[in-house]
Amino acid sequence: MGRPNDLIVRTKMFALDCWHLCSKLPKTLEFNAYVYPLIRCSNSVGANYRASKRAKTSKDFINKLKIVEEEADESAYFLELILEI
Repeated sequence: MGRPNDLIVRTKMFALDCWHLCSKLPKTLEFNAYVYPLIRCSNSVGANYRASKRAKTSKDFINKLKIVEEEADESAYFLELILEI
């Protein structure tokens, strides 16, 4: 599937790790407020990184990577919130 350091593999594993974490959290309105956005943005990290590999121009590549960075930061935010509960 790729080298262990390959970002495609690592971002996919990040999404799966977040999913596994979220599947273990209580199914309440309060937790769902963090679970749903975390699943969405953690999946978006890998999806947008894969899209960056198909960029048509260097400007397009940079823009796609900026989305990856934003989604990774948003994921980190929700993980921090969950850790502080």
